[in-house]
Amino acid sequence: MAASEGTSKWLAFSITLAVATISASAATSVYFWRRKSIDANEKVRELELSVKASIEKCAAERQGRIRAQQALRKVLAQPKSDNLELTSYPMAPIAIIQSCFSTRNGTPRQPLLVPLARACLVCDPAQVPPASLEGLEKYSHCWIIYVFHLNTDLEKLWKHPSKSKFKAKVRVPRLKGGRMGVFATRSPHRPCPIGLTVAKVEAVQGHRVLLSGVDLVDGTPVLDVKPYLPYCDSIQGATVPEWVKVDNLLAVASVNFSEGFSTALADCWTTLDKKSLYASPDEFQRLIKQVLSWDIRSISQRSRPHFSLVETENGKTVDNTLNMDDYRDEAVPENASEPVSVPSAEIIYHLILEGLDISYRIDCDGIVLVENLTLSSHISDSTKITAITPQGETNLETDN
Repeated sequence: MAASEGTSKWLAFSITLAVATISASAATSVYFWRRKSIDANEKVRELELSVKASIEKCAAERQGRIRAQQALRKVLAQPKSDNLELTSYPMAPIAIIQSCFSTRNGTPRQPLLVPLARACLVCDPAQVPPASLEGLEKYSHCWIIYVFHLNTDLEKLWKHPSKSKFKAKVRVPRLKGGRMGVFATRSPHRPCPIGLTVAKVEAVQGHRVLLSGVDLVDGTPVLDVKPYLPYCDSIQGATVPEWVKVDNLLAVASVNFSEGFSTALADCWTTLDKKSLYASPDEFQRLIKQVLSWDIRSISQRSRPHFSLVETENGKTVDNTLNMDDYRDEAVPENASEPVSVPSAEIIYHLILEGLDISYRIDCDGIVLVENLTLSSHISDSTKITAITPQGETNLETDN
């Protein structure tokens, strides 16, 4: 009996000790948890104060930048007091165009007129990281802002506006040489020679953008690229003057190729092949047909009568009307001798695409015959023209 009571007391003592131990452990755990909670709350408050200070600092810096930019714009908007010249805004090209059009001659006057006209917009990686082009491939078309770098009057940009003598009116192809205010046209000869065009985005490859439907000459400097947005860029109900609505004014009747043209193209293609923007000679020939489906001659060349007047001066045949640009006048020499009549169909025009010299004729009915194709030995920004006269063949060149 005494042994049983001793066992009961020992069991009760053990239970009491265990409960006390558990209680002490729980109390210790609660203490440390509360301590950690207090420490965590203090860290949260410290982080909140740090974030608040950073936000206030960023806001102050932003306000400082805004004030500095406002002050800079105010200064730039004021003419310089020393020479009274208007302030310029420094801009550098971000990309260069590699186009199928080697010269201005043949380059479409408007975008998307020649669907097969291809180009590659190559960005400068030092200025434009490839990541800048991410997402552009999701758009079907893009706007391109560029410089008319081949204008023959760019030196005027460095003159005072009062001395630059920019022409207020330019000759318009659709008006057959009639004049219109420069800001009512898309003439490249503008006070600020900046162009705006739209092109189809075929692909984006790193720092390169493949385009089609372009009206850009090879080497064109690009200032900016923006996506085309149909919901705001396509204006429903927009109106234009009647002279702009004239359809097919510059379209030719037909484009035909000589029997030996395909052979000449095949011979040249082995040299061009990997450098070309086109997959095959047949595709390149389709490009030629699309380009020549529009009369790419200048206003003066198109407006001449069927029997063109070619001046003979110092024993050399010169066609003075061929030296007239689409947008500029040229004076006829006073000492010009008696003109010689040359049928239009006997004048051979030249078009240079991807470094290939394509020769063709066009008669008074607008029928084009593409005769031959050779590698261009010298690519210049001029329209090479050969007039066949009784004295023989004479090469004539004109800016176009």
